[in-house]
Amino acid sequence: MEKEIKILAIETSCDETAAAVVVNGRKVLSNIISSQIDIHTKFGGVVPEVASRKHIEAISLVVKEALEEANATLDEIDAIGVTYGPGLVGALLVGVQYAKGLAYATNKPLIRVNHIEGHISANFIQHNSLKPPFVSLVVSGGHTFIVYMKDYGEFDVLGETRDDAAGEAFDKVARAIGLGYPGGPKIDKLSKEGDKEAIKFPRANFHEKSLDFSFSGLKSAVLNYLNSMEMKGESINKANVAASFQKAVIDFLVDNSLKACSLKGVSQIAIAGGVASNSSLRETFIKEGAKKNIEILFPDPILCTDNAAMIGSAAYYEYMKGRIAPLDFNAIPNLKLGERQ
Repeated sequence: MEKEIKILAIETSCDETAAAVVVNGRKVLSNIISSQIDIHTKFGGVVPEVASRKHIEAISLVVKEALEEANATLDEIDAIGVTYGPGLVGALLVGVQYAKGLAYATNKPLIRVNHIEGHISANFIQHNSLKPPFVSLVVSGGHTFIVYMKDYGEFDVLGETRDDAAGEAFDKVARAIGLGYPGGPKIDKLSKEGDKEAIKFPRANFHEKSLDFSFSGLKSAVLNYLNSMEMKGESINKANVAASFQKAVIDFLVDNSLKACSLKGVSQIAIAGGVASNSSLRETFIKEGAKKNIEILFPDPILCTDNAAMIGSAAYYEYMKGRIAPLDFNAIPNLKLGERQ
């Protein structure tokens, strides 16, 4: 029988203070998230200094609740995993320093986890039989990557955004049409009332065999459309704008991800990150994947947002490879996927 390895995981990369207990990278005993979304909504986005202070206030209680819900004590924990990048430096430092103190006090191994690897690993929790190799699309407010996962903890980046992340573009367009923050869910909801073929927004074309993305031009096209309609005194159908913009983003994501599967000869795409909750994204991926016999995998929405269960899963595979962190490591806000510092 496989020995149970329990990881206590901590995630504070942005505006969620989260802790979880995960067994063998697949089974979640607890997954506690303290969200700051209501606090930052009034500012129209995340304020880093506010996020850091709220993490300090919440982290001890969140860790305590995660252990209680898992019916586990610190003595029963095999290792402590923590996000150390990428993210907001102040927010990351709260989690990193707390995890260091906990590891030192309990004499437990400390595992540092790349936040993006965590998002990919959410699929191991959701899909128990999933194993590398496969293609993963990581799409969130801060990141857009196409990744070939060749083994646990081993990645090749096949494509990434050259400017805005997809989720960032959603937020900016939502703000422009008066929907507010967070933009992704609001555009997803409004798009159901609109015609996605109403406006032909452009898509970046690099004129090369690239799987990279660019969303700044699309965002500018939406803004130009809104300005031109206003200057002409014509009414703006916000639902049509939302639906047409969303279609342009999703088509780009789907096309490049399917090309990545063909390039690597794999038949699975694991979608990860906050934008993976988008209902139209899910529907389009499943529909287009079926045409090419590509299996499309998504985590539940709770595992798409920032959470500690995904960090616990990634930490388990780092632990099994013997990648124990020294206590003098630091948070790295611009950490690259696959980097280990």
